[in-house]
Amino acid sequence: INAEYMGIVQILMATLGGTTGPTDSLVQYSTAVPVTESVKGKKGRPGLGSDKGKGSKAEEYLNSILPPREYNKDGKLFVQYVSATPATKADVITLQENLDKKLQQMKARETGICPIREELYAQCFDELIREITIQCLERGFLLVRVRDELRMTIEAYQSLYESAIAYGMRKALLAEQKKNDMNSEIMKLERECAELSKSVEGLEKSIQDMEKSFAEECERLDKKHKEAVESEKLKNQQLKEDLQRLLSAQPPTSQDKGKGKKQTFQCSFSVIHQTIFQALSPSPCTLR
Repeated sequence: INAEYMGIVQILMATLGGTTGPTDSLVQYSTAVPVTESVKGKKGRPGLGSDKGKGSKAEEYLNSILPPREYNKDGKLFVQYVSATPATKADVITLQENLDKKLQQMKARETGICPIREELYAQCFDELIREITIQCLERGFLLVRVRDELRMTIEAYQSLYESAIAYGMRKALLAEQKKNDMNSEIMKLERECAELSKSVEGLEKSIQDMEKSFAEECERLDKKHKEAVESEKLKNQQLKEDLQRLLSAQPPTSQDKGKGKKQTFQCSFSVIHQTIFQALSPSPCTLR
């Protein structure tokens, strides 16, 4: 990263001109000339006068598409204009060799996004525009339009990429926040489920205890009821035996015959009625 940063700084210094002196660039510049004030934003070169020839037009157009670079040296301001010398075949070969050399020196990546490689190729393209503009202004103008369109397209893609990165980061943060909220909600629901499960287990145990207690109570009451019924049956049987013994021991007289029959009938009826009532009465467990 530091090497790339230093390489970018060197390229920018070569493109715009440093404060202490010029640096190498793939674009050919003329010899630096001292000036008293900055020439940025001015047209023409010093010493051209009002020359309206073809050469001056080409130089003015070159200065408009490739601005001169300025630097300070020994307290003096110097300016370098783009060279107006036509290029030869040897110059083109030298340009290619210098491009390959700078790519290796600045350790530019061969693939992917690399600002060093991008800037070096931009300088190479500017040098080609300079060479073609000197030969034909119209071709140079068209190449400048192509260059500007390419730069605008790249800037649009960069802006779109940055927007996409920002959008993705926002979505990632929202998703992470939503994930944390969902995890918190899941933990809360799990705690509630655990508490409800414990409550259900407690209630089921209480129901089982109540059922067991109720069954024991019913069994106890049924046993007690059966014992009471058996006791009453024994009493009834004893009364029947006593009654039969009394009836067989003292035969009734003619006067008391009717009265004895009536008393015997009443006694038998009450005993039978009591026995039937006890036999048919439900047990306490059944009533519950």
